[in-house]
Amino acid sequence: MADPSFFVGIVGNIISILVFTSPIATFRRVVRNKSTEEFRWLPYVTTLLCTSLWAFYGLLKPSGLLIITVNAAGAALQATYVALYLAYAPRDTKVKMAKVVVGVNICFFAAVVVVGLVALHGAVRLFAVGVLCSALTIAMYAAPMAAMRTVVKTRSVEYMPFSLSFFLFLNGGIWSVYSLLVKDYFIGVCTHDVHTHIQYIEAQI
Repeated sequence: MADPSFFVGIVGNIISILVFTSPIATFRRVVRNKSTEEFRWLPYVTTLLCTSLWAFYGLLKPSGLLIITVNAAGAALQATYVALYLAYAPRDTKVKMAKVVVGVNICFFAAVVVVGLVALHGAVRLFAVGVLCSALTIAMYAAPMAAMRTVVKTRSVEYMPFSLSFFLFLNGGIWSVYSLLVKDYFIGVCTHDVHTHIQYIEAQI
C-alpha cells in the first residue's frame, strides 16, 4: 500500500499547479492589448527564483519527487510569464527587468547550484539549501500586506478574491500535512503556496 504522504502530495501538486495558472487571465490581457499596463513584473521574477530553488531542493532530497514536480511546473509557468512580460514591456522596463532576470534567475540560481553541488555535501547541503529556500520564501510573506491594505482602504475585496484565497488556504493546509507526514519542516514553514499568492495579488494591484 502506498504511503499516505504520496496521496497528500499528489493532491498538493494538483492544487498548487492550478493556483500557479491563475495569472493566465492576466497575460491573456497583456497579449491581447500588447501592453503590460500597470502590472508589476517583480513578483514573477521572484516566484521563478523560489520555485527553481525548491525544485533543486527536491532533487537533493531523497524521495523528493513530488517537490520536484510541483516546483518544476511552477518554474516553467513563471518562466513563461516572465518571457511574455519581457516581450510586451516598455523598453526601459524591459532593460531593467532583463538585468534582474539575468542577475537573479540565472547567475544567483547557478551560483547556488554550483556551491551546493561542489562545496557542500550530504545532510549539510540539503539543510543549507532548505534554509535558503525557506528564508527567501518567508521574506516574500510581507507582500500580500499591500493587498490587505488596499482591501481595508477601499473596503472592497476586489484585490483579494475569496475563491483564490480559499484555494491558497487549502493548498497551504495540504502541504503542511505533507510536511508532517514526511517530517520535512522546511516545507511546513513555507507551505508552497506563498509564491503564487504574492505574484497573483501583486499583479492585480
